[in-house]
Amino acid sequence: MKNKIAFEEHFAIELTISDSQVYTKPEVWTTLKSNLLDFEQQRLEQMDRWGTGFSILSLNSPAVQGIADADRAVDVARRANDILAEQVSRHPTRFGGFAALPMQRPEAAARELERCVKELGFHGFLVNGFSQVGDVETVVYYDAPEFTDFWAAAAALDKLFYMHPRDPLPSREPIYDGAPWLTGPTWAFAVETSIHALRLMSCGLFDRHPALQMILGHFGEGLPFNIWRVDHILRKGRRGMPYELELGDYLRRNTHITTSGNFRTPTLLSTMLEVSSDRILYSVDYPFEKHEHAAQWFDGCEISEHDRQKIGRDNARRLFGLA
Repeated sequence: MKNKIAFEEHFAIELTISDSQVYTKPEVWTTLKSNLLDFEQQRLEQMDRWGTGFSILSLNSPAVQGIADADRAVDVARRANDILAEQVSRHPTRFGGFAALPMQRPEAAARELERCVKELGFHGFLVNGFSQVGDVETVVYYDAPEFTDFWAAAAALDKLFYMHPRDPLPSREPIYDGAPWLTGPTWAFAVETSIHALRLMSCGLFDRHPALQMILGHFGEGLPFNIWRVDHILRKGRRGMPYELELGDYLRRNTHITTSGNFRTPTLLSTMLEVSSDRILYSVDYPFEKHEHAAQWFDGCEISEHDRQKIGRDNARRLFGLA
């Protein structure tokens, strides 16, 4: 399929590139580093070769979210967004942008998001999970009361946000002690991100802002396959909880799901049954994953051509108003 649109496609700047080294083997780090810093060579060549017409780019993880010093987080986010905006302006028919935000300081994050949307033309924002604030062991999740005004500002801009993974802090999750192979994208990413998403769904955020839309990668970080049981258990003892609908309703009303880094047809079919093909979006997770693997799977997987067109391109065009 040609002219696919992809959403979880990453870049890095010199100030954040070292954050990605832990997620690859030493012998392939040189190539990954080059691909993260590159905009105009390997990235466009791979998009052209494997049928991706447009990519919305976002900063690598955890990047800004891992900077405990709030002033520095504000500065790095602005620098990253300016670099991305420059590249988007050079290739406006090939690249779009998700803003990186200093969530350590919600009022500054709201101002930066407004600048990125209104002045730089970005399509929304991406946050790499929780943020460390003040010191490396202090974290904030975005259902906290101090983010009430931020979410109101974000909803007023009518743009989507991508909840992207990061590893939990080892001090907070000793279950991974002695089993480092289970951290990162193997397993810890999905657990950390799905819990954060459930916190947002269950804090009343989407009742206050019913038009606000969240994107989850990797086929929803496992939520489509477990949401029935989540609601089933909550029905037995849901009292005093600050949300109006069932959590599955927010998954189907306020959430969009991408194929990033999870190229398996039974998983796609199950997700389609849970949320419909209207809420699924093609993505690669480049350069941590290869366009080749994503496209070879998606272009030939056993779904109707109507659904392939929706997931590969049409849903994105509708959501983001793309030509």
